Amino acid sequence: MHTIQELQDIVGQKLLEQKFEGNPPLLYEPISYTLSQGGKRIRPLLTLLGCEMFGGNIENAIYPAIGMEIFHNFTLLHDDIMDKAPIRRGKETVYKKWSTNIAILSGDTMFAMAYEYILKTETKSIPDILHVLNRTAIEVCEGQQFDLNFETDENIGIADYIEMIRLKTAVLLGGSLKVGAIIGGADKENANHIYDFGVNVGLAFQLKDDLLDVYSDVEKFGKITGGDIVTNKKTYLYLKAFELAKGEELDNLKHYFGLSENESERKVAGVKSIYNKLNIEVLTMNEMQFYYDKALQCLHKIILETSAKQNLLSFAQQLMERES
Repeated sequence: MHTIQELQDIVGQKLLEQKFEGNPPLLYEPISYTLSQGGKRIRPLLTLLGCEMFGGNIENAIYPAIGMEIFHNFTLLHDDIMDKAPIRRGKETVYKKWSTNIAILSGDTMFAMAYEYILKTETKSIPDILHVLNRTAIEVCEGQQFDLNFETDENIGIADYIEMIRLKTAVLLGGSLKVGAIIGGADKENANHIYDFGVNVGLAFQLKDDLLDVYSDVEKFGKITGGDIVTNKKTYLYLKAFELAKGEELDNLKHYFGLSENESERKVAGVKSIYNKLNIEVLTMNEMQFYYDKALQCLHKIILETSAKQNLLSFAQQLMERES
């Protein structure tokens, strides 16, 4: 069995070997640009982990793993347009560097490419794999639409937020694991358990991102913290604070979130002071732990030797402990 680092190296090397070229060049250059930027490569890693966990040969899963990474990056190209995000991974986003139209077309091409890569595996697995990918693609779009709705909807609760991040983020982690498990020969029940594990880890993963944006060390996080506060993003922390704040504290919270981005330092400091009074950091960590524990319960249901599950357990622990 490979170590997590070995699997990450395999994914990274195989991606480097791929040539995303064609005519017209302006369609393909953004694809190569995007896929050469690195990133955590979590989705392809999960596909390989899911395959190997059930005794499968990762050679049968490496191209589908790359397909899941291409699919993930396709969603980012379109998300950046909708979010008007100028920077991704420290570099200009595709629509800023080229144009919105090129970003749309390159993203659409990546979506088709993802299917091409996912089809490069054992024929008997393909129908089940395509079902997972199609369901995941639809749910990711649903999650993105909910996220867009939240920008103008003032009646958002924590349950709404959890459902949004389940769809927008967590189902792709679960889907990546399930694709690998199917290729590895998992039966339907175990494939569903590993999917549920991935979804719950994905929820904990996003909550950790929310937390890091406010409370991480700037040097370790790699960017200025408090961005979610500056843009009034309705994260778990934001929603929990508005749920708990009363009287003057609630008025102050509304005041700080009403400040413009030109007063970002004051805005972040003011909101963080209220978060600290309301114990929001600890409450968010507790919520993360809840979904992490649910993930472990799903992992426990998988009928395999404990040793076969160790890599996945280590992966989940790394997500919970990361600082960037």
